[in-house]
Amino acid sequence: MAIELIEGSLAIAHGAALCRPGVISAYPITPQTHIVEDLAKMVADGQLKTEFVNTESEFGAASVVLGALAGGSRAYTATTSQGLALMLEVLYNCAGMRLPLVMCCANRSLSAPLSIWSDQQDAMLMRDSGFIMGFAEDAQEALDLHIMGYKIAEDERVQLPYMVNVDGFLITHTFEPVNIPDQKLVDEYLGSYKPFQVLDPANPITMGCFTEPAYHMDVRYQMHKANLESTKVIEEVAASFEKKFGRPSGGLIRNYKLDDADTVVVAMGSITGLVEEAVDTLRGKGQKVGLLKIKTLRPFPTDKVREALSGKKHVVVMDRAMSAGYGEILGSEIKAALYGTPNPPAIDSFIYGLGGRDIHEDEIIGMINRPNPGTHRSEWVGLRPDLLEE
Repeated sequence: MAIELIEGSLAIAHGAALCRPGVISAYPITPQTHIVEDLAKMVADGQLKTEFVNTESEFGAASVVLGALAGGSRAYTATTSQGLALMLEVLYNCAGMRLPLVMCCANRSLSAPLSIWSDQQDAMLMRDSGFIMGFAEDAQEALDLHIMGYKIAEDERVQLPYMVNVDGFLITHTFEPVNIPDQKLVDEYLGSYKPFQVLDPANPITMGCFTEPAYHMDVRYQMHKANLESTKVIEEVAASFEKKFGRPSGGLIRNYKLDDADTVVVAMGSITGLVEEAVDTLRGKGQKVGLLKIKTLRPFPTDKVREALSGKKHVVVMDRAMSAGYGEILGSEIKAALYGTPNPPAIDSFIYGLGGRDIHEDEIIGMINRPNPGTHRSEWVGLRPDLLEE
């Protein structure tokens, strides 16, 4: 293994390339572009043997990888924001056809107004799709989740697509030291791709066909059940990855100074590093604060969340996305997970950082120490009163 100081996008490209996809197809869009540029360069330089397909749109790129998977090839794509929205029809088909695509979403705001900056609003388009959804904290985990993503998606108990979510710019364009695994180790870990089903004229089958009402609901239930039950596979893969590569990564949740905490912050993505600093600051002042990192949003790790937050007094949920007309998204998932548990904690939810708006440690501390815990629902942090008055 080699440690290199590289841009997050290059780390992601290395992660994808190490998995030896037979077909890569993507359309450039900020802040995803560097990922596929790096992959294209690897192909042009002879470092990666794959069919790299340039398309006229993200819809076309998604269609190419769906066809590649149906034809029996491991496949990869990446996108962001409006590009993900344009792919949506095909990606829902991909999940419904139980094709183990791995793709990366460089999380970015959705229009309008147009913003190229980071939040997790685009990822929330995929919550109901059937995709398994992992969220990276940094460039190292973004690389690791690609390897684990293929291991999970291709497991015969799962056979569902996996989306690696990385905060745009905050991870994709930041330089970090990254441990790049040896190709031999990845080959040993993943093995050769053995498709569960293939379109083959010699053995004809039908994929994604028309269904009548008597069958459709049952097929959707099977997909839903496989997604729920993939929690076991995700945990197994996280354990086997750590054993093989020597570092913990991925999984369902991760805890930081949680054991004796009275107050717990729940967050996901790159913000968790800054939350750790806030936790350390408050610990230095005698406050028992901890952090619960959500690593997998779908399937939602309900049992793990309940276990982690059992006996806590106060939970602060940080959402980098929102549901218009309702508010919190991750906050509502946490509340649903804790519903019916004995002596549930007071829960506050905060929406922050939309459109790439900066957030600072003192603002996180302010969320934790808001008066009247349990009375703050979908509170927006950092709004500009001068603009709201106009």
